[in-house]
Amino acid sequence: MDNYVVTFARGFGSGGKEIASKLAKDLGIHCYENRILTLASQLSGLDENMFNEVNEKVRKKEGFSAFLRGLPRSRNYIARNEKFVSDDRLFEYQSQIIKDLAEKESCVIVGKCADYVLKGYPNVVSVYIEAPRAFCVQRTIENMGVTEAVAHATIERTDKFRADYYKYYTHGNYWTNPVNYDLTLNSERVGIENCVKLIKEYLVIKGLIPAEKAASK
Repeated sequence: MDNYVVTFARGFGSGGKEIASKLAKDLGIHCYENRILTLASQLSGLDENMFNEVNEKVRKKEGFSAFLRGLPRSRNYIARNEKFVSDDRLFEYQSQIIKDLAEKESCVIVGKCADYVLKGYPNVVSVYIEAPRAFCVQRTIENMGVTEAVAHATIERTDKFRADYYKYYTHGNYWTNPVNYDLTLNSERVGIENCVKLIKEYLVIKGLIPAEKAASK
């Protein structure tokens, strides 16, 4: 495979999504997050006509990628105030979409247990971004415009949701296990921009991108 994939898992407020987006922009590739979930929801049977339309496009390399890019982006944070409820069928479709992306284009994938779904793929690098609670709280206050108490509650609930989600679909593995990832970075200590730089340098070490691509923006 000439293409490569970088997967991201991240603590809420750690800046993981920002790092993923900056990395994708620097490398000139797409960053996928909620559009994968949108398509998986459609494929799972919520809309039969959409299911038939999208299922046909999944078989076509260019049509599939173009369709994903055309899906709406989420502009807001999603605060998980509810308990995790499984949807095995949705996860199966979501996993197939992730695998299809890994085979067809270079991209960044945020969340969705992508590191687990693509485990063993030689062209995949998995990254986990975390930071101390105070750093995450401050970022959440600034980005969401909420009080400190709300920021704490949002971080706790969202990270709990992500942990439960990961544990269920990976059959007991835990989300913060460093063995799951190629790189685990503390975004407060390393810095957002330096996290991007380090990941690009690691892609060079793995032979997935040339050195000159890591140096360019």
